[in-house]
Amino acid sequence: MVNVEKGIRSKLLSFSVNFGKLSVIATAILPPIFGIFLFFLFWFFISIFIKELPGPINTLKTLFELLSNPFYDLGPNDKGIGWQMLASLKRVFLGFLIGSLIALPLGFLIGMSSTMRRVLNPVVQVLRPVSPMAWFPIGLAVLKASNEASIFVIAITSLWPTLINTALGISSLPEDYKNLSRVFGFPLRYYILKVLLPYSLPYILTGFRLSLGIGWMVIVASEMLAGGVGIGFFVWDSWNALNLENVLSAILLIGIVGLFIDFFFAKLMERVRR
Repeated sequence: MVNVEKGIRSKLLSFSVNFGKLSVIATAILPPIFGIFLFFLFWFFISIFIKELPGPINTLKTLFELLSNPFYDLGPNDKGIGWQMLASLKRVFLGFLIGSLIALPLGFLIGMSSTMRRVLNPVVQVLRPVSPMAWFPIGLAVLKASNEASIFVIAITSLWPTLINTALGISSLPEDYKNLSRVFGFPLRYYILKVLLPYSLPYILTGFRLSLGIGWMVIVASEMLAGGVGIGFFVWDSWNALNLENVLSAILLIGIVGLFIDFFFAKLMERVRR
């Protein structure tokens, strides 16, 4: 009798644990699925009233067709969606890297020195709001190539969130940390690497996250002007061919890739905070 009761309790405990896990999974998964369902439902009804707008069913069919053979290559102006996306990602990450190499030292400098903050703040505030596409002619005139001009636009528009967040993280270092560093006589290099950098790392990663998001948004408009290979060129070329299913498919892909980039940095920030 005792063994039977123990067996029943064990099964009940196992069931409650499994049910708890299922409820956690359901809580995490069901709301996003419901949100996506509402989005597609809204899109479906809009497409009924606006005849020119392809509906979600036709768009998803086109998207699956594009993804079924993403890496075909039939010449400079006829490449698969995979090549288009890879070309855009290459430009974005290269521009982001260049922008970060500029933003990080400047952010440390502004955050560490109130004098440099007063000197550079007006420059930052003047250049930061400039439209990304306003920089494209400058990049084209200086670099003489549309591909390099696109990378230049990504670099100069994506550096501001990293610069501002880095400066904010450095300047918000508690006074106790600074006083302790003075007491122990930390050299400047040790102070930066062992005190400033670990404390400001969450701020820096937030800047990286915002910068990459901006770069990914800007690349589409930049490639529309630059031409060649890239997801922005694919969107513009599809519009010129009046193929709105391709345009909407590319928009969905752009959003999905942006979601994965943001998700990666969100998880990285969680690990850093722990």
